[in-house]
Amino acid sequence: MYQIVMRRFTTLSAALVLAMSSLIAVKVSSVAAQKNIPVCQAPTAGEYLLLVISPTQDNQTQLRRTLPNELKTTTCRYLNDTVTRIGGFKKIDDANRWARYVNSVVGLSAIITTRPADVQQARSQAVTYNPQSLGMGYAVLVDYFNRPELATQLQQVVGGDVGFVSYGQRPYLLAVYTTNQKEAYNTLQNLNERGFSSYLVDSRKVLLLRSVVRL
Repeated sequence: MYQIVMRRFTTLSAALVLAMSSLIAVKVSSVAAQKNIPVCQAPTAGEYLLLVISPTQDNQTQLRRTLPNELKTTTCRYLNDTVTRIGGFKKIDDANRWARYVNSVVGLSAIITTRPADVQQARSQAVTYNPQSLGMGYAVLVDYFNRPELATQLQQVVGGDVGFVSYGQRPYLLAVYTTNQKEAYNTLQNLNERGFSSYLVDSRKVLLLRSVVRL
């Protein structure tokens, strides 16, 4: 009887070890696969880019099955996420429509990012694509309504450089980023009085696409 119990215990232990080894192997394989995924290519000037957060292969396969063939998709890394990159949109309304479609049909969240055709880096600066989340604090955003020339007017009002960000799947000009609530509120009030469509938001939810924009 003792030998039978021991044999069963040994068999069960071996099975558990085998199962754990398989799980570890799958996890290591998954991590290795993540490292091999390339960084997302930046949008071209004037292009709106849809980045659908799709961490698993099932997500990616299901997403591609729901999209028409004319939409070009690639799997890439955006910040710390694995996403499906869908490019080629010339209007933000088209990108927003597909973002809503993906969310309602597949249940996946999407990020919209862009690089305005008329907004560019100074020639002396290297053009890089390294979006980062702002830290804790307050951000005053301005809706530029596809009119990049508003950046110049905004610079004159705030008396300094203006950034370019993404918030709530939409692009905005960044007037001020600060940890001082009073400063942020005063800037917001000043911009609204001057006719800008501005918003005060939690800066942790804002993605910085360009620290400085120039015309």
